[in-house]
Amino acid sequence: MCLHLTEHHGDACPGPTVFVWMTGIDEFHRELTAKSYKFLRPGLKTTFYDAKCVEVIDPFGNRTWFNEDLKHDRAS
Repeated sequence: MCLHLTEHHGDACPGPTVFVWMTGIDEFHRELTAKSYKFLRPGLKTTFYDAKCVEVIDPFGNRTWFNEDLKHDRAS
């Protein structure tokens, strides 16, 4: 996936949220935390809608929620 973010005034309100469904969230979370970013230490949580979620917040307050559906795992 290629996600293009804009910094142009008026494109969106400050602090919008993008919601992304994905697979392999445990590996993705390990990859992010292994980088040891000073200001980004996202957690991995289980949501009320039966998904695992990693929330990434950029320096401008924009949020991206990466989600993996847990119900999909039960079906296999």
